[in-house]
Amino acid sequence: MTANQVPVEPHPDVPDPSVDHVVPEDDLRGRALGRLKKKADFRVHLLIYTLVNGMLVLIWAMTGAGFFWPAFVIAGWGIGLVANAVGAFVVDAPTEEQIENEMERLRRR
Repeated sequence: MTANQVPVEPHPDVPDPSVDHVVPEDDLRGRALGRLKKKADFRVHLLIYTLVNGMLVLIWAMTGAGFFWPAFVIAGWGIGLVANAVGAFVVDAPTEEQIENEMERLRRR
C-alpha cells in the first residue's frame, strides 16, 4: 500500500468540503430584497442630491457668481452620498460562515 492509498481521517475542526452550504431560499430572497431596497434608496438620494445642489449652483450663478460657496454643501453632502453608495453596492450582509467565525472568536475570549 502506498502513501496515496492510506485513508486519512479529517481533523474534527475542519469543515467537510463535500457538504454544500446551501442558503435557504427565503433567506436568499430576503437578502436580495434588502439589497434592491438599498439600491433604490441610493438612486433617490442621488436624485435629490443632484437637484438640490443644482439649484444651489443656479442661485450662486444668479447672485453674482463670486466665491463658489455651494462647494461646501456639495462636498459635505457628497461624503454622505459616497457612504450611502458603499452601503448599497459594496457592503453585503455577512455570510453564515462569517457569522460562525465571529461566534467562534467570541467563544474563545
